[in-house]
Amino acid sequence: MGFGNGSLMTTADEFGYQAVGIDLRESSVKLMRDFGYQAHCIELTQFREPSSFDVVSMADVLEHMPFPRQALEHVHMLLRQAGLLFVAMPNMDCFVWKVLDQDGKNPYWGELEHYHNFGRDRLYALLGACGFAPCYYAISERYRAGMEVVARKLPP
Repeated sequence: MGFGNGSLMTTADEFGYQAVGIDLRESSVKLMRDFGYQAHCIELTQFREPSSFDVVSMADVLEHMPFPRQALEHVHMLLRQAGLLFVAMPNMDCFVWKVLDQDGKNPYWGELEHYHNFGRDRLYALLGACGFAPCYYAISERYRAGMEVVARKLPP
């Protein structure tokens, strides 16, 4: 869980953004630091930053967290006013998920690192409860049965 292989951080850097990464794998954090990136080995809810962020990416992260509401409330605090949150994860309400279930071949039920499975409605309700308004939805091109959502931070 975290910034993975660092490709989003390096891409953001190439586009001129100041990227900050959080990951629980010390070896990944060290590697990114060795390349000059700001990376932290810390739980998201423990991360404190003096400045706020314009964008937070939680691609394939939220379903791995035992307490996703606490994480989203913390992200709300980290984001600047009208900041954007990107969330990507499997979508248990989509047609492909249902076909995988029907065939008894749904790999997501065996993901031991997933604490939660979300559908679009459940995710939108959680985002709303944490002060976010979804403004974009897409079917993932990276993963089967996946969804990608962009949500804007609402005023407190």
